Amino acid sequence: MTAQQGFTPQTVTLGDGPHRALALHCTMAFGGAWAGLSKALPSMTFVAPDMPSHGRSPDWDEVSSFGETVFQASLAAMDDGPMDVVGHSFGAMIALRLAVEAPEKLRSLTVIEPVFFAIAKADAPEALEEQAIAAGPFGKAMEAGDFETAARTFNRMWSNDAPPWASLPERTRAAMTRAVHVVPDTQDFLFEDSAGMLAAGALDACTIPTLVVRGSLAHPAITAVNDGLVARMPNATSAVVEGAGHMAPITHPLDVAKIMAPLLARR
Repeated sequence: MTAQQGFTPQTVTLGDGPHRALALHCTMAFGGAWAGLSKALPSMTFVAPDMPSHGRSPDWDEVSSFGETVFQASLAAMDDGPMDVVGHSFGAMIALRLAVEAPEKLRSLTVIEPVFFAIAKADAPEALEEQAIAAGPFGKAMEAGDFETAARTFNRMWSNDAPPWASLPERTRAAMTRAVHVVPDTQDFLFEDSAGMLAAGALDACTIPTLVVRGSLAHPAITAVNDGLVARMPNATSAVVEGAGHMAPITHPLDVAKIMAPLLARR
């Protein structure tokens, strides 16, 4: 896997608290999506890079590995000293990889609904099959090159309480449509564990204090992923945000902040 040469992400800094965190957003979002959580955690400063083809970052070149590009850019955005790291969905996958490959740079780890479907594949294949059926319309739209329909379908699939597509601002719809082309390139990372995080001596050897979060309305495959991570990571605990779906850090920032606070208070 090779990273996109010369890629430098646009990075937003949120808050001005004394403790610094790297915040990694989900697919079709951007670094500013952490604003609500940042306001709810005034002791923190969030360093939030935009992934390629997201926010104000340059586009992904469609030649390099998207996941490797995000990983390398996220690693480069970190301080020299340990940081708290929080990731959501695909961003949570990058956060997990940082914990495996650069543990000395993490003080704590919070992952919110990581889409690590290789775990569901191993632990709950029936839930993964259900997820695959739900993703069918998205896959058909991508195969047809209809990126707007794909973005609309993807948004609805992961945001069951999202407003109707037509009611979203044109700028928001355009940003999602711009970003959706990255999804197919992530499949080996998410479904086949191409980064080797399930190998012996990887996540199972990670002793970083870890919080694994999901919404109470999480897809069954995500529940299997979260449960599987807690079972595999020796210093991980789980938490559930009541009434939330996949987009908990955006829709329920106060609840997520309350759940994270005890972990972040450990100094």
